[in-house]
Amino acid sequence: MSRAEAAAAAREEPDARTEPHPESAQGRLRPFALLGSELGRLFRRGRTIAMLAALAAVPVLIAVAVRVTNAGGGGRGPAFLGSITHNGLFVAFTALVVCIPLFLPLTLGVVSGDTVAGEASHGTLRYLLIAPTGRLRLLLVKYAGVIAFALAATVTVVLVGVLIGALLFPVGPITLLSGDTVGTAGFVGRTTLMAGYVAMSLLGFGAIGLFASTLTTVPVGAMAGTVVLAVVSQILDALPQLDWLHPWLFSHYWLGFGDLLRDPIVWDSYGQNAALQAGYVVVFGGLAYARFATKDILS
Repeated sequence: MSRAEAAAAAREEPDARTEPHPESAQGRLRPFALLGSELGRLFRRGRTIAMLAALAAVPVLIAVAVRVTNAGGGGRGPAFLGSITHNGLFVAFTALVVCIPLFLPLTLGVVSGDTVAGEASHGTLRYLLIAPTGRLRLLLVKYAGVIAFALAATVTVVLVGVLIGALLFPVGPITLLSGDTVGTAGFVGRTTLMAGYVAMSLLGFGAIGLFASTLTTVPVGAMAGTVVLAVVSQILDALPQLDWLHPWLFSHYWLGFGDLLRDPIVWDSYGQNAALQAGYVVVFGGLAYARFATKDILS
């Protein structure tokens, strides 16, 4: 949000002495207006559009690479990619496998690290709090923006994967990882569940980025620290000597969406991942509020 927009919002807000009761219509609408402004600002930014375009390019590159390799008769590459040549809908699944370790955390780290620190660095944070917005409400709106981007990023990867896969490869009944076969409609439903799983998997990571953003007025520092933490978590998760720590790492269940491609669906990873992410949201969301509520806003 620019300084001019924040100042205009402050002018439009009524004086605190005449502010309507929270149960009034105006009092109920204000949080939604603030959320709408935040989402509009987020998805209109060139950086956000560029990151979503980069994520969309991943399934396109995968599909084109497999298509060219298959057309050349080489047949090289992992057997996992061979499933794409038999059914293009597997492009979406493959793209999620490629994106979840690095590309999705990288883009979400940029968005979450910029939430509070970005406003402070541009000098608009003080205007937002003068409105009056309230620190808790502002923090919730910022985190809602993080959630919206996580969902948009995941849907972008899945939707582009389905479209480019259907364009370049045949589409039909699909053999699941368990060996069972489902129709196209059934696989689309499972793909929707996978998108929800991946978006949910990033909620705890987004809360960590929000907390990091309250610690500094330099957005790049919060972004870099958040992304590095994602890499460290995955490295720790790969060390068998630390198997006692693995269930507590926010990245431990990131690739668990493969269980959704079994018949019957194995829901264990879904439930465990949801509980883990909820714990991270509560802990780091609480830390973010504790820090932000006592922080001196000088800009």
